[in-house]
Amino acid sequence: MRLLELFLAFAQIGLFSVGGGYAAIPLIQEQVVAHHAWLTMSEFTDLVTIAEMTPGPIAVNAATFVGVNVAGIPGALVATLGCITPSLILVSLLSWVYRRYRTLDALQGMLGCLRPAVVALIAAAGLSMLRHALLGSGAEPDVLAGFLFAGALLLLRLRHASPILVMLCCGAAGVLAGLVTGA
Repeated sequence: MRLLELFLAFAQIGLFSVGGGYAAIPLIQEQVVAHHAWLTMSEFTDLVTIAEMTPGPIAVNAATFVGVNVAGIPGALVATLGCITPSLILVSLLSWVYRRYRTLDALQGMLGCLRPAVVALIAAAGLSMLRHALLGSGAEPDVLAGFLFAGALLLLRLRHASPILVMLCCGAAGVLAGLVTGA
């Protein structure tokens, strides 16, 4: 039963996450945190971090991680298959339709209308994770997380620093702060 739940949950994510991995984050959060309670919000934030850092699509990495947590290796396989099956079917159908009707203005207009929705999904996921990172589960703001966020944002946007280097530096700063404060 759990394997079927995993497959169906990630099939929904795979079916409705238009726009790539970042657009899938709110859908994954809804399924694994809110609906099925397979992960806490804190675990979900860790999941997104790990899924971004590991090679491969974020949604597939998240499906594999959640599947392992819920039902071991069979869960990872089933969740991953659930995540990619809708895409395999849709991409096959859409490639046929696009090849046949790519010169139609209506098709180009429809594709243009999807872009703002994808940006809104990504922004919503980012703001939700930022709020959780800064406030955690309590009402007291995490000052270190705020400084790390601001510093990382400045380094990435103004200095065009390497994202990998910024993640490593933020991780090192977090470890150092934990050692100093004993947390």
